[in-house]
Amino acid sequence: MHPKVVRRQKISYRIRRKVAGTPEQPRLAVFRSNRDIYAQLIDDSSGTTLASASSRAKDIAAQKGAKAELSRLVGQALARKAAEAGITKCVFDRGGYLYHGRVKALAEGAREGGLQF
Repeated sequence: MHPKVVRRQKISYRIRRKVAGTPEQPRLAVFRSNRDIYAQLIDDSSGTTLASASSRAKDIAAQKGAKAELSRLVGQALARKAAEAGITKCVFDRGGYLYHGRVKALAEGAREGGLQF
């Protein structure tokens, strides 16, 4: 594996030791590829995904703009789905990525949508 991937995984494991999702307060997990960004609300006690959103969704992919702007839209879409599922609070899991750029934009979009973390 590439050294960058290994480093990110180690950081991710370190974060996961401290962060766990419950049904009342799920974990908002972020995955960032070179092209897209994905977010899930996960209940770790049962290992289920309660809500998810990605930049590959048709309504978001149709938007024109920078990747960071699309990330903000993904955050807002996830917050909308969470509200429908009755979720208002979550814990943020940045997945080993720096809280910067697209990851930060996604988090801010989720906060704008009404998620608290």
